[in-house]
Amino acid sequence: MSLQENEAILTICLMAAFADGSKSEEERNNFKSIMDSLGGEVSPNLFQNVLLKKITLEEAAGKLETNESKTLAYEMAVYLCDSDNLINNKEKEFLDRLKNLLNIESNTAETIEKQGEEIAVIPVKETFEIPSAPNFDAEINKMILNYSILNGALELLPQSLATMAIIPLQTKMVYRIGKYYNYDLDSGHIKEFITTIGLGFTSQVLEGYARKLIGGFAKKFIGKMGKGIASAATGAAFSFGSTYAIGKVAHSYYSSGRKLNTDQLRNLFSKFSDESKSLYTKYQGEIQNKARNINVNEILPMIKGNRLF
Repeated sequence: MSLQENEAILTICLMAAFADGSKSEEERNNFKSIMDSLGGEVSPNLFQNVLLKKITLEEAAGKLETNESKTLAYEMAVYLCDSDNLINNKEKEFLDRLKNLLNIESNTAETIEKQGEEIAVIPVKETFEIPSAPNFDAEINKMILNYSILNGALELLPQSLATMAIIPLQTKMVYRIGKYYNYDLDSGHIKEFITTIGLGFTSQVLEGYARKLIGGFAKKFIGKMGKGIASAATGAAFSFGSTYAIGKVAHSYYSSGRKLNTDQLRNLFSKFSDESKSLYTKYQGEIQNKARNINVNEILPMIKGNRLF
């Protein structure tokens, strides 16, 4: 795809992220930071153009010339709207407009919408065996690392569904950590916890999609040198690091009896994010190898079931 089409898709992604009309100032700043982090890869005015409504959905959609780019734009928009909850009325109106502007075939749209909804409604609660040992640290740390490696690998895959899957996996990880300490968490509490430490669901998905677009989806580049894998590796490092930090903060929080305040949680998140950078280098080869062996058709069944790859 051309740079124009990439920027048009990113513009539509930002519009989808804002479609529910409920974004906080912190979320807006997160979105801006994501666009800024892309450097000279996209127009520096892209975020402001969306925020100040200097570009319309019609104009952005009109820049997409191929069926591939149109379908991809709609897919990403649907998954972004589904990333933090089921699609609300404002988001549905936005997606209906987009679908008509892009002339997405009904069968294609139905498939995309079904997949997005299936991920959005996956129950967080699951049954799994908790070891009887009095000290859970080793088991929990192993689990956090496994989830981090898997999410880093998913970010290397070209399919946008793979990036969408990262959120429910992080949610399930936090649920499992809570269960170790006799907390039966629901999805609302986990979402609030992850938001409190400064990491939004929608911004994570947007970050992943931006990196995939700029990195050319890393297709055929895994394990090779070049600009594509550099951008893809950045996305993989982000997903590995965010998952690791979320898991470690959750471990600290629930093992303490939920006595940590917001500042303490955010400081821990920053500490573990920094710690994850050296760990990513250590496990980068394992992440790339796992990415090579993931069948994207197994992602949904895997999330719905109680197992990791």
